[in-house]
Amino acid sequence: MPTRSRPSPTAGERIDLDLAEAALVERYARLVRLTYLVLPTSLTRHRRVLTAHGIVQRALPGTGTRLLRPAPRRVPAPRGAHERPGYAWVREQVLREALRHARRPSWWPHRLPPPRALRPGLPTVIGLRLFPHAGGTEEVALDQALGQTDGATRAAFVLATLDELPPEGVDDVLVRLGVEDPAGARERAAGLAGAARGAAEALVRSDEFDPSSLRTQPTDLLRRRHRVRLGLITGTALVVTGGVLGVVGSGATPLTGPPPVPHGSGALDPDRLVVRSRTSWDDTARVDFTAWPARGSRTKDTDLLAKALNAWARAGGALGEDGRTGRAAGIAFTRAPGTPAGAPTGSPRLLYAGNVEGDAVVLLHDGDRVARYTEPASGGGAAFEVGRTDDADVTTAAALVLHRSKAGARWLTAPWIDESATRDLLRPDTPARALGVSKDGITSPLPEPPAGGGCGTWPVVQFRSSARIVEKHSFLLTDLGALSPVHLTYTPPPGAGAPARQPREATGSRALVTWARLACRLGALRGEGVRAVNTWDYAAQRLPEGGGEAVWACTRADTWAGRGDVFLSLRTPAARPAAPVEVVARADDTAACSRFGQHVVAGARWKSPQGHWYALGAGSRQVTALTTSGAVSGTHPGATFAVRAPEDGPVRVRARLGNGETLDEVGR
Repeated sequence: MPTRSRPSPTAGERIDLDLAEAALVERYARLVRLTYLVLPTSLTRHRRVLTAHGIVQRALPGTGTRLLRPAPRRVPAPRGAHERPGYAWVREQVLREALRHARRPSWWPHRLPPPRALRPGLPTVIGLRLFPHAGGTEEVALDQALGQTDGATRAAFVLATLDELPPEGVDDVLVRLGVEDPAGARERAAGLAGAARGAAEALVRSDEFDPSSLRTQPTDLLRRRHRVRLGLITGTALVVTGGVLGVVGSGATPLTGPPPVPHGSGALDPDRLVVRSRTSWDDTARVDFTAWPARGSRTKDTDLLAKALNAWARAGGALGEDGRTGRAAGIAFTRAPGTPAGAPTGSPRLLYAGNVEGDAVVLLHDGDRVARYTEPASGGGAAFEVGRTDDADVTTAAALVLHRSKAGARWLTAPWIDESATRDLLRPDTPARALGVSKDGITSPLPEPPAGGGCGTWPVVQFRSSARIVEKHSFLLTDLGALSPVHLTYTPPPGAGAPARQPREATGSRALVTWARLACRLGALRGEGVRAVNTWDYAAQRLPEGGGEAVWACTRADTWAGRGDVFLSLRTPAARPAAPVEVVARADDTAACSRFGQHVVAGARWKSPQGHWYALGAGSRQVTALTTSGAVSGTHPGATFAVRAPEDGPVRVRARLGNGETLDEVGR
């Protein structure tokens, strides 16, 4: 079989250093974006940003050097004007360094970062965290999918989508980079691009992957302030003490009443909070938290607003880098997983300020996060909670949990919600009941889903949006203990010969029947910062010996931080509508069952009504054959199989897709 020969690094024409310098300056932003996409996603976004800039800035050799560019093969000219003399050489250098970044010697301790990650260099940022602007769910899913591939595949992906090189051009670059199987890397990259349904070029150019357009977040703002304060306090303690003693000794009447609340400046100034009118929500191109008006009876109470903003300023120091809970200045702090806790860099938006069941409550939104400050009427310690809400939409920005008490949870609904009702997810045949909502959009107390133990009921809220936003759009939300309720959706099984179906609202009869069997599994997601949960019925099969029809499903929980966890289940006929399902596989932080992981396979054991044991397996719509090994071995055409098997002993299932690729079970 012919093999591709690698071009000699010394063959080809010479390129002046000034041409490479010109390419670096002219295409700096593109090179940094390309490097950012190729770097491993195991790095934090802050570290990926700095590393990408550092690699590009160190791409050129010393002055006076003449650079070698390998002689090009006879391939079609790439599209775009960026393939200029010098650019290809600089691109090759930054790609090579990006691929080397995650490599570590065999003897290197796994607990330590790779050697190149420990090398000091510019740029360096102290006191701030840098993040690209948050993208949508598609961008997050793509980033997650890229993180599950190797560096060569990521390089092939960006060469094809960002630089728009033809397949031969991609292979040539990969060969020069020393990739052992360039064609394989290119094919895997094509699979990622195909999963994006033609949108890959637009996704890689989005703000999510732009390390040159950044958001900043302070890391140790309060610590620095405390150091300054310590010096001031030490220097003024005697003066203050003397002044107080002088006032008392003179017989003057002491001051009474609470001390004034200190008002912050800049973004923490309550007078600079962004406030939207109650009537502007239906005349906006963005239907999310930016369209919410300020509601409540205390929107002008600057002392209360200052307390909420001061609490947000303390959150970063109280919670640290990774803490979920903390306490400082008598305030209990909580944040959702993956949420930066530091103070907002711009003036937040005021969503609510008022009294709820006697407690003072403030809701704030800074564009990417929602924060809730609660001051109990009983005089106990205040509480501050913050969670991510970036890229919220008409459903995920439809409500926030405003207040919790023994009576239940009160939600604050979006201004575009026309109808509100409650229903029990475990009773799909029971109609929804109307839910009381005040003129400020506050619901009556809602029972919270069980946090553990028994699961006799699972309350959800069914909203219907105003026709001025989306006509006749109803959807379900459930409370998993966070600030923002979780959106529940359903994807029906594929039709014969039909294209893959998309998630839809879980309000239809089939969706409700499906969720009745799965609802109690939602309790395991409590406190995980979940944004939405979708259940996809990916296969159905007729069970042997009169066992009825079984349905295979993949339930995927997507978090606000971008992580996606899945579990696969087998639903066999049951006597009760809410009979629990059998979970047959799990996988954490995966692209499976998402737009970038549309192929799935799983296996399970099942006992027939006659008492015989079977090995079952099912794959998604593009599976053409299933192969078993272990206690049962063989090849089974089609997307499902059922064969007699011993009760014990492992059975592994592997699928073959229509394009010839193979697929292992989820979780293996």
